[in-house]
Amino acid sequence: MKVALTVGDFLERGALVYPDRVAVVDEPGVPGSLGRVTYDELQRRARGMAAALDAMGVAQGERVAVVSPNSARFLVAFFGVSAFGRILVPVNFRLNADEVSYIIEHSGASVLLLDPELDEVLAGVTAKERILLDGDADAELFAPLSDGVEPRPWAAPDEDATCSINYTSGTTARPKGVQLTHRNCWLNASMFGWHAGVSDRDVYLHTLPMFHCNGWGMPYAVTAMGCTQVVQRKVDGEMILSRIGEEGVTLLCGAPAVMAAVLDAGVARRERGEEVPGRDRVRMVVAGAPPPTRAIERVETELGWEFVQIYGLTETAPLLVMNRARPEWDGLDAGERARFLGRAGVPVLGVSMAVDDEGEVLTRSNHVFAGYWNQPEATAAALGDGWFHTGDGGYLDGAHTVIADRKKDVIISGGENVSSIEVEDCLFQHPAVAEVAVIGVPDDKWGETVKALVVLRPGMTTTAEELVEHCRGRLAHFKCPTSVELRDALARTATGKLQKFKLRAPYWEGRERQVN
Repeated sequence: MKVALTVGDFLERGALVYPDRVAVVDEPGVPGSLGRVTYDELQRRARGMAAALDAMGVAQGERVAVVSPNSARFLVAFFGVSAFGRILVPVNFRLNADEVSYIIEHSGASVLLLDPELDEVLAGVTAKERILLDGDADAELFAPLSDGVEPRPWAAPDEDATCSINYTSGTTARPKGVQLTHRNCWLNASMFGWHAGVSDRDVYLHTLPMFHCNGWGMPYAVTAMGCTQVVQRKVDGEMILSRIGEEGVTLLCGAPAVMAAVLDAGVARRERGEEVPGRDRVRMVVAGAPPPTRAIERVETELGWEFVQIYGLTETAPLLVMNRARPEWDGLDAGERARFLGRAGVPVLGVSMAVDDEGEVLTRSNHVFAGYWNQPEATAAALGDGWFHTGDGGYLDGAHTVIADRKKDVIISGGENVSSIEVEDCLFQHPAVAEVAVIGVPDDKWGETVKALVVLRPGMTTTAEELVEHCRGRLAHFKCPTSVELRDALARTATGKLQKFKLRAPYWEGRERQVN
């Protein structure tokens, strides 16, 4: 017997086994907050959403885009859209109007769900149906299923059908739509939950943006196990600690920047003589960039939390490897233990890792995406030889994968991908700019930050501050340079190509890895 693996399985089990348990604690005091929602109600709202989309004439296979910070409604959409054969398009709410418009148009989304705080800034972004997630305009869409009404079932559930299209900046000026199938998402969530030890005793804090590779798939995993899920819209270290203490949180995920914010908040609490909650209870899963080993050590000593590292990409759903402390490391001192935890990790079940002759990290697994939406040439380039090329440089240390450099010119700042080409294109639009190279440089808070090396046109003048402001008016702020260095020339090869590894080298001098 073969039964299709679809993401609806996760909520179906959660609601069957834990109907009266609190499934979601929504962010209080914001428009559209659902408050505290049980698993039975979560399922009825997901089914109600599917029925409402039926009534709107949104066919199976159509795309529904969500542009929103974390919310209970976003969680409902994971199941109310994809579990009934439609395709979810989670969009980074930090992007500007032009970027969001491109994604809506490129994906062909017929429905746009928009957080009310973004209504004004994204006023020009439209779709056939544009609905604010304010509790009023979307009331019918997110209402629990009415008695006697049933959503149209997915006639032929297909695990190879596209579950979501997740846009990633990659290395091109325009983002690519990563098609994750139900099989990709199902197996990623199952492996993530298993290897991270998720159980029905966990309380999960949604600090990781739900748009980011479907919250890395953790919303599916914790839903199946009936975990209470606490929603947080904004990354704030003190707020995270408060929610952990108030709700008994045991598990959260985030980028190194989130970890840094929590550590800073912990220092401030101790200085005030206040308790830092979660000792010997919380485990934090970190990804997005390799965190400094000193920060890892501080998580385990100052906070008393378990540190877990994973590595993956949007194209791999994303889980490839995980590094979780082994009993054999219990006798190590804190610094040595942190050094071991600083490696990306070992393959999770069903994943194969390799490094080619040029030092690029390769992978193959059931987590690897089906292709880029409407971009067959890019798909063939990524998957043509049976391996997915990550674009990251590294090496294998026994079973462990170690990420040592970034072959693609992607800068990962605070867990967000920034295309250097996109930033360079923006700077080239300034009339005074003749040449530009955008690189990632180390930053204690964000892991990496964006730096622009600029050569001006003869006879033209401008300032670093003016160039930063030029970018801030055209790009999402997290993509903008935090520093600009004016130079007389940029070294090039005989064929005229910039060698960014040489441009980066002075800023990374004395560091073991060329990523932070």
